[in-house]
Amino acid sequence: MAGGEEDDYMGDVSQFLPPEIPKSSSKQGLSLNSSNKKLEGPNWQEQRKLKRGRKQIDEDQQTMENLTSAIPESNIGFKLLKQMGYTPGSALGKEGCGRTEPVGLELRRGRAGIGREDPKVEKMKREKQIAETRKRKVEELIVDFGSRQKERWKGRRIIVNYRKAEDALAQLENRDVEIEKKGDDDGENEEEEEEDITEEDLTNILVKLRNKFRYCLFCGCQYETMEALLSDCPGINEDDH
Repeated sequence: MAGGEEDDYMGDVSQFLPPEIPKSSSKQGLSLNSSNKKLEGPNWQEQRKLKRGRKQIDEDQQTMENLTSAIPESNIGFKLLKQMGYTPGSALGKEGCGRTEPVGLELRRGRAGIGREDPKVEKMKREKQIAETRKRKVEELIVDFGSRQKERWKGRRIIVNYRKAEDALAQLENRDVEIEKKGDDDGENEEEEEEDITEEDLTNILVKLRNKFRYCLFCGCQYETMEALLSDCPGINEDDH
């Protein structure tokens, strides 16, 4: 080129680079997009479902409100009944022994057939039955445990009272009670012997003390006469005292 210096178009490379976007503006754009997503409502399917649910609720409320009001006299069915001799407020039928109130209405939105409970209601009933069954079993176990504990306590009391009666009878007869020692197995042998002592054995030894020595184990004394024993002693058993 004549008459001047040639331009060095490759010297300034920056003119070929795209302009830089500020970081703050990019972050702001992202935040705006995310906020727009948050502000977006439910999609059309959810909106349709909500709309259908509200419509069903409104229809159910309107139906229940209509049930509370009587059929107007302008109704065709009411006019036909009146022509056949029906009197408002009376029962249906020739002798007036029919229904005076309309058949109850139960609103059902599920797809279950007539006579079938709502699945949620059935689930609640099953859970309630299971809870009642568990509660009843626990109560039965508690009662059974209490009765077994009572029987065990009663058996121990029989043994204790029998031993006391045996010692008292030995003292009244001026004899010693024989006690056998059998080494380390005393506890087991004693339990085996205790199982053989019954309530009948205790009653027999108590009767012997009363008839022979006029002695009551539970009163803890020997009466002078049989008449005094019969009049002052409440009874032969421990429960009588």
